[in-house]
Parts: sequence; C-alpha cells; structure tokens
Amino acid sequence: MKRSKTMEFGVGLFMVAGILGLVFLGLRVSGLTLSAPTQSFQLEANFANIGSLKPRARVTMAGVTVGRVEAIELDTQWFDARVVLSLDSELEGQLSKDSIASILTAGLLGEQYIGLSVGGDPEMLEDGDTIRDTQSALVLEELIQQFVSNMATN
Repeated sequence: MKRSKTMEFGVGLFMVAGILGLVFLGLRVSGLTLSAPTQSFQLEANFANIGSLKPRARVTMAGVTVGRVEAIELDTQWFDARVVLSLDSELEGQLSKDSIASILTAGLLGEQYIGLSVGGDPEMLEDGDTIRDTQSALVLEELIQQFVSNMATN
C-alpha cells in the first residue's frame, strides 16, 4: 500500500490533537490554568492538623470553587498549621467573621480541599483577616487506631 501525503498529514494532525488533549487534561487534573489571573484577596486560617492538604488545593463554598490555597506554613507561636487562602475578590466583605473553614476529602484518590461555610455574624472578614473557627482534617489512621483500641478495651 502506498503512503499518500494526505494520509501522513492526517496521521500527524491526529497525533498533535492527541498530545494537546493530554496536555489539557494534565493541566485540569493538576489545577493549573492558562487563564489570566483574577483579582483576589487573602485570608488566613489555623488548623491543628491539615492531613495531606497541599498548596494550590481548591477552596470551595457550597461546592463551587471560590479560590485556592496559596501557602501552608507552621505557626511557631501556637504550633499549628497556618494556611493562607486566596479567594475571589467578589467575596471580599461577604464572608462573616464566624465563617467556618473545614478540611474535606473528595474523590477516590482522597484529594483534600477547604470548604467554607458562612456564619451569621454581621461583621465581615476583610483582606488579611484570620478565620477563627476551623475544623481539621480527619486522618484515617487515627480513626482506625481509635477503633482498634476501643475494641481491645471491650
């Protein structure tokens, strides 16, 4: 069978489309985007245990992504994890002071992210404020250890 130039061109075009598709899926899975940066403001939250939370993890509200984890560092004064959240600017002045930040787990792979729940306080959080009410990550190993020790005592 003779190779024609149009067939070779078609195969090459198909390969380029496949590679572009893989790059697109890789960017979507990793959370990276090629879009222009949006305006944002930052909040901080302290957690006793962050589990496997990583920078660039999603921050959601009612299931909608409203920001990303900017940085995670150790607070040497209280020995807690200080998490810096970068949220969409449209939420600035919309989150009450008693809002709750919880570390949640999603998906089969156990990706951890932060879920925000709005409180009822009339005072609002501003850029650079700290969310005081937080719920740490549930660590599966600790739950299993607790279950086994309870079974041993009974």
